[in-house]
Amino acid sequence: MAEIWLISSPQRKYPCAFFDDRVRFGKSKFSTQSQRANNLAAALAEDINRKKTSHGLQMNMKLINNGKSIMAFIGLHVLTVGSASWRIAACASRKLHKYYFGHKAAERRHDLFFGLGLRIIIIQTHSVREGIEGPLTSCPARRAADMGTRCYKLGRYFSDDIITGHFPGYESMDRNLFSHEPNMVRVALAAALVASASAAPNPDLFGRAASSTSSSATSTSTSIPVPGASASIITVPAGILSDDYFIKGNTPRTWSQALSLAAKFVAPMSIEEKGKGHARITLFYHVSDRFPIRTASLTTGVGFSVSPCVGNIPAQSKYKFPGLCLQDGPLGVRLADRVSAFPAGMNAAATWDKSLIRARGVALGQEFKGKGVNVALGPMMNLVRSAAAGRNWEGFGADPYLSGEAAYETIVGMQSTGVQACEQEIKRDGSSSNVDDRTEHELYAHPFLRSVAAGVASFMCSYNLVNGTYACENDKILNGILKTEFGFPGYVMSDWWATHSTESANRGLDMEMPAGLAWGVPATQTWLGGNLTQWVRDGKIPEARLTDMATRIIAGWYLTGQEKGYPAVNFDSRTIDGAGNLHVDVQGDHSKGIREMGAASTVLLKNTKGALPLKKPVSMAVIGSDAAPPLRGPNGFSDRAGLDGTLAMGWGSGTAEFPYLISPAEAIQARATQDHTSISWHFLDWDTNGAKTRATNKDVAIVCINSDSGEGYLTVDGNQGDRNNLTAWNNGDNLVQQVASVNPNTIVVVHSVGPIIMESWIDNPNVTAVLWAGLPGQESGNALVDVLYGAVNPSGRLPYTIAKQRSDYGVDVLYNGTGVPDIPYSEGLFIDYRHFDKNNITPRYPFGFGLSYTTFSYANLRVSKAGSSAGSDATAWAAGKVAPLAKGSSLAPWLHAPYYQVSFDVKNTGSVFGNEVPQLYIQAPASANSPPNQLRGFTRVALRPGQTQRVTMTLSRYDLSVWDVIHQGWAKMDGQVGLTVGASSRDFRLKGAFA
Repeated sequence: MAEIWLISSPQRKYPCAFFDDRVRFGKSKFSTQSQRANNLAAALAEDINRKKTSHGLQMNMKLINNGKSIMAFIGLHVLTVGSASWRIAACASRKLHKYYFGHKAAERRHDLFFGLGLRIIIIQTHSVREGIEGPLTSCPARRAADMGTRCYKLGRYFSDDIITGHFPGYESMDRNLFSHEPNMVRVALAAALVASASAAPNPDLFGRAASSTSSSATSTSTSIPVPGASASIITVPAGILSDDYFIKGNTPRTWSQALSLAAKFVAPMSIEEKGKGHARITLFYHVSDRFPIRTASLTTGVGFSVSPCVGNIPAQSKYKFPGLCLQDGPLGVRLADRVSAFPAGMNAAATWDKSLIRARGVALGQEFKGKGVNVALGPMMNLVRSAAAGRNWEGFGADPYLSGEAAYETIVGMQSTGVQACEQEIKRDGSSSNVDDRTEHELYAHPFLRSVAAGVASFMCSYNLVNGTYACENDKILNGILKTEFGFPGYVMSDWWATHSTESANRGLDMEMPAGLAWGVPATQTWLGGNLTQWVRDGKIPEARLTDMATRIIAGWYLTGQEKGYPAVNFDSRTIDGAGNLHVDVQGDHSKGIREMGAASTVLLKNTKGALPLKKPVSMAVIGSDAAPPLRGPNGFSDRAGLDGTLAMGWGSGTAEFPYLISPAEAIQARATQDHTSISWHFLDWDTNGAKTRATNKDVAIVCINSDSGEGYLTVDGNQGDRNNLTAWNNGDNLVQQVASVNPNTIVVVHSVGPIIMESWIDNPNVTAVLWAGLPGQESGNALVDVLYGAVNPSGRLPYTIAKQRSDYGVDVLYNGTGVPDIPYSEGLFIDYRHFDKNNITPRYPFGFGLSYTTFSYANLRVSKAGSSAGSDATAWAAGKVAPLAKGSSLAPWLHAPYYQVSFDVKNTGSVFGNEVPQLYIQAPASANSPPNQLRGFTRVALRPGQTQRVTMTLSRYDLSVWDVIHQGWAKMDGQVGLTVGASSRDFRLKGAFA
């Protein structure tokens, strides 16, 4: 049985009393408090043993307990409880040193104690002032990030973590903390779990065994076995790719320059500075963090319960490195005020406008930088494989080419401002996505390839397994595809607590997020940090790999020019109204761009009887709660996990705080006032009789409906992230039918996270127009009014297919899976429109579809070669051979250089100005076993009535290749490749072929 010491400091005058038999006290108060402290220790130990815990700790206990006493897994550590806990911890350290190694050993240099591996755990029960300022400010030198002699020794005693917690109302041991303060038990248990990481002394270091430590004590350095071949460790800067592989001029430095500077920066750092360090971990939101947080290292960060940002890499004052702030999310700065709430990624994709998508990226980057964020955790680019998946709205749709271009433009825009972009994965807890090699390369990896080409600084690996191996320790994905085939020179971070082994460092993970504990409950064990450095010392991880991890992280800092003049963090994720929030306004004039994108992303799905644009109707009814301002305000639900008004973003960690939200009803009323239109409204979705009354005898009835989804840690109306159905929420479909039964000019507006099934009302002749507005952000109502009244001619196009019934999609989400379910991607390359085309399924509205208030025609298609041969690899490719797999082989300039040029005319044949979105699809030869149609190009063309414009698109060798699973490279399609140009995946206007 391993030892646990729970200690209280009854009097500050005698902090070492429990460890010194020579100290005697005459005061009865001391004896009383000692007994109470001992009683508390016994009760706490008993509670842990009996698993009388709450707040989700049972699960965490089961993970490490295995049905045995949790004590056997903790090892030796110290829990101190009391006002002078930091002092008594130091005393405990000295006494433990003597206990194990004798008095002479205690007189050795203090750095020997650092190697002991003990964890000194402090539980501070008193005030914030006593609990934090005691250990951290007792000598000013430490506050200045330069520890003096006394503080230096104290820092050495605190060899791993200082855990502090403030328990208001319990200022002495005279109250029964165990019975009346459950936080006491929670924090003590949390401390015990953290302490288990490396609690036992290292006999090899000191030359003698520790007989008192149980042999059953475990260390987190024992990693979970990882299936598959041994890791192929990939390092930089050795073999840096030419800068020709990446976009140029977008960031202050090229990758080669950034990596060179990073290598020099990291060279003098010790193993500990790169991989371990010290930490203070604070468990509760109301604990002050006015003082610097020193966490594990460059390679292991901490989360937002202990620091201002959702993720933080510590400062290294010795090297003048200020640290890194990592912050969500894909559509704005999360958990901060005076920021903008941008249109969702799905809306950005629906514009099919590269310049507008880049402008959104620039605006996002400016706001993240203005708040002092170094790494913006976005964009998210997973494909819409299942229509009901909860986080589809964060990404860019169902097609790899569209998603890849949107990701590219977003990243280029964001990083041009100086902020680092980080591609985000989707969370699919506890499942294994089993996908074949070709599908992985051609479909799901393509957006990541385009992200690397855009110079993205970092990637985030997800929670799920891929082909049976966790994504964050998947050697093939991280080392094989990302760092070898794609030649990615940046760093890979884990999603929060998505790390599962120390071996993950060998397998491509560069940064673990976050270390330790969060939200007052134990988190996944910290696999890097101290374990990482120990593995390096044990030879399990090459020191060169640790250096590589640190180099990649610092390179992103240099790439974006953050080492000079970058703003400091000026907000606090834990509380908008807290002292740490300086309320810096970073919005600028971004509301204009948000409104513009909201309108440009709106898709006109139906327009009959000249219903739109509106022409100063005399009377109007606005129906549905989705038209109304949210009852609790735009931020009334945490992480937007609730719906009591109009829908403008989904829920989860990918959200932002609305500075304001213009609802459809507010914007329509403002316009109606200008036009002297009589307007009435009805926002009670289930009162259809009332809705019919308001809609009767009106010139137009506008019905707003919605469908919401989000991240699985929050449940809304029974939907745990993923949508339970693809119909409208809150009686929306019935509401449309009832209103249409009394008003022959019913216009439907859909705010949704993805496709909804419309079959119950779409063919109703009284439903004259339908607009999909998606999730347009803070300017929602204004953007909608611009389209309704014709100030903006709708030019949005669907980034996914809308089916007639849910089963038409072919694949669906897995609900309530148990254990670690396998999710076979047996559909292969055939998702969304590719599936519909292969199986001859007629959609309600095809991928790429969208109407306009004008019409367009296409003519004069011409296909020609765009360039000559580009070297031996290109010559071999033309001969049907596969270029050998090498670093950056999938990103090689010869593979992506223009190879064919396709040109054609587009004419505005209508009477009003409009934007057309011509789309180019290829048809692979039958031998390729590819989808019937694959998007390979698009652009946006603005045309006056009667105007014709020549449009040119280029295709590369990569665009005309398939992944050869045998030779592991890109092979030319064997046979003639067809091409079509048109207005959607089903509306082809021109046809041709590549010679």
